[in-house]
Amino acid sequence: MNHKRVLLIVGGGVAAYKSLELVRLLRKAGVAVRPILTAAGARFVTALSLGALAEDPVRSDLFSLEGEAEMGHIELSRSADLVVVAPATADLMAKAANGLADDLASTTLLATDKPVMMAPAMNVRMWLHAATQRNLATLRGDGVVIVGPDEGAMACGEYGPGRMAEPEAIFGSIMTALRAGRRPLAGRHVLVTAGPTAEPIDPVRVLTNRSSGKQGYAIAAALADLGARVTLVSGPTALATPAGVTRVDVETAQEMEAACRRALPADAAVCVAAVSDWRPDAVFPVKLKKGHAGPPAVTLVENPDILAGLSSAGPCRPTLVVGFAAETNDLEANARAKLARKGCDWIVANDVGEGGSGAGIMGGDENEVLLLDAAGAQRWPRAGKAEVARRLAERIAAALIPGESA
Repeated sequence: MNHKRVLLIVGGGVAAYKSLELVRLLRKAGVAVRPILTAAGARFVTALSLGALAEDPVRSDLFSLEGEAEMGHIELSRSADLVVVAPATADLMAKAANGLADDLASTTLLATDKPVMMAPAMNVRMWLHAATQRNLATLRGDGVVIVGPDEGAMACGEYGPGRMAEPEAIFGSIMTALRAGRRPLAGRHVLVTAGPTAEPIDPVRVLTNRSSGKQGYAIAAALADLGARVTLVSGPTALATPAGVTRVDVETAQEMEAACRRALPADAAVCVAAVSDWRPDAVFPVKLKKGHAGPPAVTLVENPDILAGLSSAGPCRPTLVVGFAAETNDLEANARAKLARKGCDWIVANDVGEGGSGAGIMGGDENEVLLLDAAGAQRWPRAGKAEVARRLAERIAAALIPGESA
């Protein structure tokens, strides 16, 4: 990536502060960043901070005597491998969709012949407005890649879609775009499990866990980005299916095991799902009611061990089987024991205990993992789940493809 360059246009909005972290991630990956800061964007972040992180002067003035003496907006529009707008405000999207050019950012977008990516950020009503949706459709039709927006609480106090995607997610999309054409896993099939399982007690209640499925979905997306044919077997989540991924929805551990068996053969299996170890031995046919006799007795029986089953010797065993371990204490010791017990090739472990370095990770947007294999252990620093997924996908490609480096 040392010869890749991104032209980053920072629009006006509270989310502009996220552009600073995006620049840091890109520079850390060796990608050069040339920033353009709009007049509205300068209300939220300074040219000094943006330029310091980018290690490149910030451009903002279309009528700069120094820059425009050499038609600077034309040079800017052609100098990068990718043009990224983050945050992409409703105004910037409207200008780009309709070919308007009245400042450096919009003029550069109209003059570029390079791929364009936008990360929208605006109030939920602005995002849902018919005009914005028309502009969005036009931009997509023109080939612009749209990342996000996310759904959540906004600075204005409202809730809904319109939050700019997190820097790690935008970074992952940028890296995928810059690697376009590099698909080391093309022709390979990878099975990924994700999310929780839900074991019914009665028609209303279930035994489940706090898994959101975010890490498994991010891994499925990262593997698909590298060209793999990905089958994602998912427990109940509220997440959208990643692009290019085949998703199979299940609820119970038994259903997940059956779906994994049907998905074989596979070159690799990545078991991220938080599968319930036990289930009720019988499901009550009607909703249980409170009574004077106290709570009913629920007898638990063991669920199938999906990871151990996929790891067992046999003609359908994937070449590489990766398990995940969410631990609350003695992280490395417990993970090493699980690696030996399950018979898999790697274990990716994280500490989800309240006192651990990964406190709050389960269901969150970041992860800090310990990767164990027969050769030893590697600690990966805390990062967004998209970045952890990208790094793991690269390592899987290196393990499956001779000569491929992680």
